[in-house]
Order: sequence, then C-alpha cells, then structure tokens
Amino acid sequence: MAKKSSGRGQRDLTVKVKTARGRKLSSTRWLQRQLNDPYVKRAQAEGYRGRAAFKILELDDKYRFLTPGARVVDLGCAPGGWLQVAVPRINALGEKKGKAIGRIIGIDLQEVDPVPGAEIHQLDFMDEGADDQVKAWLGGEADVVLSDMAAASSGHKQTDHLRIISLCEAAAYLAFDVLAEGGTFVAKVLAGGTEGELQKLLKQKFTKVANVKPPASRADSSEKFVVAMGFRG
Repeated sequence: MAKKSSGRGQRDLTVKVKTARGRKLSSTRWLQRQLNDPYVKRAQAEGYRGRAAFKILELDDKYRFLTPGARVVDLGCAPGGWLQVAVPRINALGEKKGKAIGRIIGIDLQEVDPVPGAEIHQLDFMDEGADDQVKAWLGGEADVVLSDMAAASSGHKQTDHLRIISLCEAAAYLAFDVLAEGGTFVAKVLAGGTEGELQKLLKQKFTKVANVKPPASRADSSEKFVVAMGFRG
C-alpha cells in the first residue's frame, strides 16, 4: 500500500533561522522574514540596493512622475535604491536617444556609495539655506521631490508615527521651496491618526493628492505613501 502523502505535495522551501545565543527572538523573526521576502530576493537578483526600490518602481508605474528630462531631488537617499530606479527613468545618463536628459540630486546625512548618473551630497535638508543649496546643485527648480525617510524606530508605535510625520512635513516644506509649478512630491508616511494636518496642507498646495500602499510594502507594515501632484507654485 502506498505511503500516505503529507498533503504539501513538495518540500517546504521556507528558510528557517535558528535563534542564536544573544539574539532576540524579534531579531530572529526579522531575519527569517528578510531571507524569505521575494522582494529582497528580487533586489539581489536585479542589482538594487534594497527592496524599497520596488516601492518607487510601483508608484512610478502608476503615476508616471519620473519622466525623461525630469529634475529630481531624493531626500534621505541612502542606501541609493530610489536613485538607481530614477536614473534610467529620467534618462540621467542620456542613454535614451532623442529623449530629454534628466538630473537627480541625492541628499543624505551620511555618505552614500556613488550611483552612476546621480549626484549625491551630504546635507541636513532641515538646515537653514538648504533649499537654496539644493536649487544651486540642481541648477534650478525641481520637478519631483522624493522622500523615503523614516526616523529610527523607538519601539513605540505612536511615537514612531509622530516622528515620521514630522519628517514628512519637513520634507514637504522643502518641496514647497524647490518645486517648479506642476511638480510632484512623493513621501513615506505611517498610518496612525495624526497625518490629517499634513494631508490638509498638501491638498492646499497640490491639485491632486493620493494615498497609496504599493504591493512592495509589507502587508503587516503601517507605511503608506503620499503622492501629491500638480504643485500650485
């Protein structure tokens, strides 16, 4: 008589991670999730510096703000995955013959490894005069301001929400100073109940404001992205 099947049909290929001495259970769970995340695997296979690259890919596929010739500012650009996505889409290297050549400036507090086609600067964008410095580097106003910034996690959900909303608001105010009329602002936020004032502000400044959770955002994460288009100037 044939041996009864387990019902799974094939070997379970999920990577299991043993809890090492000194490693917290939460860290082990995070590591196991990383090892089994299809976006992490895709990022490694396609040469992106992190899974976050797919978030901007998916947002741009839907809203088409990274167009050839666009002038882009990426705030908090480390490790550089969003820069990697933007460079070919705005034609920063001029590889698309007959298309306008774009320009992208990456800004971060820390040093970031070079990304071909992008210009990266160390700067605290909240410093006085940062907006003028960004426009000087860019050679004029921006068409797009991006922000995938998140404050270091405190482990307290509401505190983390308030911190990222504050960062997003600061990024928005810089965008107001550097964007050209008709420009786009894209930023990460965390759902948590206090983002209403930010939404109200953006709706005053832009003709369309969308709130999106791209497929690359983990289902158990409270993160979402605001895409504000048509800057009123």
